[in-house]
Amino acid sequence: MGNRLWRKLIIVLLITAFLFPQSLSAHSEKQGAAVNEQKDQSPFRPPVFQEASVHDPSVIRVNDTFYVFGSHLAAAKTDDWMRWETIASGVDDKNKLIPNVKEELKETFDWAETDTLWAPDVIQLEDGRFYLYYNACRGDSPRSALGVAVADDIEGPYRDQGIILKSGMWGEPSEDGTIYDARIHPNVVDPDAFFDKEGNFWMVYGSYSGGIFILKMDPETGKPLPGQGYGKKLTGGNHSRIEGPYIQYSPDTDYYYLFLSFGGLDANGGYNIRVARSKNPDGPYYDAEGNNMIDVKADPDQPLFDDRSIEPYGVKLMGNFRFQGNDGPATGYVSPGHNSTYYDPDTDQYFLIFHTRFPERGEEHEVRVHPMFINEQGWPVVAPYRYSGETVAEVSPADVIGDYQLINHGKDISTDIKESKSIRLESNGTISGEVNGKWKKTGPYTVKLTVDQAVYHGVFLRQWDPVSEREVMTVSALSKEGVAIWGSRIIDREVMD
Repeated sequence: MGNRLWRKLIIVLLITAFLFPQSLSAHSEKQGAAVNEQKDQSPFRPPVFQEASVHDPSVIRVNDTFYVFGSHLAAAKTDDWMRWETIASGVDDKNKLIPNVKEELKETFDWAETDTLWAPDVIQLEDGRFYLYYNACRGDSPRSALGVAVADDIEGPYRDQGIILKSGMWGEPSEDGTIYDARIHPNVVDPDAFFDKEGNFWMVYGSYSGGIFILKMDPETGKPLPGQGYGKKLTGGNHSRIEGPYIQYSPDTDYYYLFLSFGGLDANGGYNIRVARSKNPDGPYYDAEGNNMIDVKADPDQPLFDDRSIEPYGVKLMGNFRFQGNDGPATGYVSPGHNSTYYDPDTDQYFLIFHTRFPERGEEHEVRVHPMFINEQGWPVVAPYRYSGETVAEVSPADVIGDYQLINHGKDISTDIKESKSIRLESNGTISGEVNGKWKKTGPYTVKLTVDQAVYHGVFLRQWDPVSEREVMTVSALSKEGVAIWGSRIIDREVMD
């Protein structure tokens, strides 16, 4: 009976297929289309973020955890770059990083005539201990002290080892033996301690005043090698608004990249992140146009903090911007800056870690981490959106053709917010819309764009758009003039609904 029943069913199906082939085919096509439509409309797995407010975040990895240390003795940690846990904040005796901090660093506070601490850096040396380079500054002048404290555990407690540099000694001999002059001598804050590819130990530092300097360090004591004074100058001077130096070596290019923040850090300061590069840790550093950064300084004949003299220099990676959003509210940053970076040798990934403020949110600030890539010209390009677990992957022309919002970060230091413009990457390789040009894939995920006659080299990357709450295609690229552009693909309303 069972065999007879199956034979009857098979005969019925064959007859149905013979008499109504188009109906079965149409049903199959609709089912396939529905599956594909569902796949196209399904959201990228939503990332989960947990915020932290650490100003001037300097990163260090300990095992599988990333820590950032910042101003006002704040610190936070994460194991995925997205969910941060605050572990310390506030210069008071309850802070576990430096217990009894007011007494422990009394000499520092007395010299700097302040009651708070500025941007620190932490590094682990060969003895296994952690060295925290703290600094304090009066603020309205470069009267500052920079010292080092040591701990057996990354989360403290740190014990003071003493001041290693001072500045702001008006009318008195400075660290190099000459009378202190803030136009040519540094403000001893914003340290970044690092090892070069040969294993030599360095510290770069400085903010405004006489510029950015670098010192050779002793890896056994954690202090500068003797006889250097303030060290070697790399850039800045005449009170130019350049600060927050951070040096990252890239094994992919064999360059050292000097990251800097230009402008003022508050919401109306026009803070922006720039970079220059060198084959040597102590320079000379050059920007994409070949300018030697040692020549970059404010015009002494102009008013204090002259930005116009310095804004043409350095590769500007990011400043104030706002994407208008995919049928939703705008999203962007205000005064992003004072960054650190991280290179993962196991995955060959680069990350940019910084603090930023936001449009219409005043002085509130949070930590942000963005993926970063080295373009075909050997310069870092920063992805437009924060990291959410994505990795670079091959894209096809069909993946990237469509409508985008375009940000041009320019080279200016300004309180203005760069608003996005509407463009389209056409299938014939042209760019239409509010700007014109052409585009061409140059590799699995790399691209060359010509926008208003300027040539940009960069990468395509799928990222999480926080407004549409969807995965979208993005593009980030740099020109030989040191200008960054970002693109974020606009998702059609029909696809989003």
